[in-house]
Amino acid sequence: MPDKTNPDDPGAAGLPDKGTRRGIDDPGGFVVVDKQAGWTSHDVVARCRRLLGTRKVGHAGTLDPDATGVLIVGVGRATRLLRFATALRKTYIGEIVLGVTTSTLDASGEVTGHFDMAKVTLADVREAARSLTGRIEQIPPMVSAVKVGGRRLHELAREGIEVVRAPRGVEVFRFEVFETGESDCYRVLVECSSGTYVRVLAADLGVRLGGGAHLRALRRVSIGSFGDVEALALDEVAPERVRPLEELVRDLPGAVANPELARALGHGRTVERLGLGVVGDGPWAVLDELGRLVAICGPVGLERVRPVVVVRTDDSPRAGAESGTDGE
Repeated sequence: MPDKTNPDDPGAAGLPDKGTRRGIDDPGGFVVVDKQAGWTSHDVVARCRRLLGTRKVGHAGTLDPDATGVLIVGVGRATRLLRFATALRKTYIGEIVLGVTTSTLDASGEVTGHFDMAKVTLADVREAARSLTGRIEQIPPMVSAVKVGGRRLHELAREGIEVVRAPRGVEVFRFEVFETGESDCYRVLVECSSGTYVRVLAADLGVRLGGGAHLRALRRVSIGSFGDVEALALDEVAPERVRPLEELVRDLPGAVANPELARALGHGRTVERLGLGVVGDGPWAVLDELGRLVAICGPVGLERVRPVVVVRTDDSPRAGAESGTDGE
């Protein structure tokens, strides 16, 4: 495992020179990292800052420290696009242990309860999983990054404070259950919307089976079309492995703008939907005729389209800024 000592130390060994730093920041890009257990998502970002020689690094979709798998890391101008990757559906595999509850709803917490669930069958577990599929509501766990009263829940939890949390609507597209060979443990595959807590699914599954449960060995295998087969180990991240920002929005419906429309969008102006040729509700990734990303756009009423994030203009040094005309 790589050394995490002083991940933000700009004098640490391996920091690329200023020339590399300039090249990464403009136009920017991204890497798909296979996060190891024991690292926070912030740890990964901090290490990528060192490896890529730039401070402008962010990630899409937090992974818990004990979880592994796909973490998309944006660099330079691409950090403005990370929210579109965060919004993509995600797929996880993991294990749910019946009969034991914990303070964190996963294996990292303290045991808070024991339940006799020896009579629960695979059919029972699959039926309970089906009841947790589709549009459901979840109460965010106290160990999450959700803010209540201006403070993150995990900060309050560390102080021993528990607060009332409002349920939030999420969608579970798949919740499949498989045997593991252990009578009290089941392997699960979950495909879900952004904002879904798999540990809460595990806890709710235990309750629906008449007892309790917790999650262990969670791995995110994909965010949208970005899978773990294309992910880099953290020590493989390097400037030459940074991918173009156009690929980061490959899951969005796209359009190609002629020079006139590209110029208008690059300056934050709205354009006719018909002229751009987009359908549906957006957002849309709009490219110029050279295949370069110009802007991410959204609808304005039924007939017009606006840039939500401007990525490129043909004559402005402010490329990468949010649209000054329409905001977010």
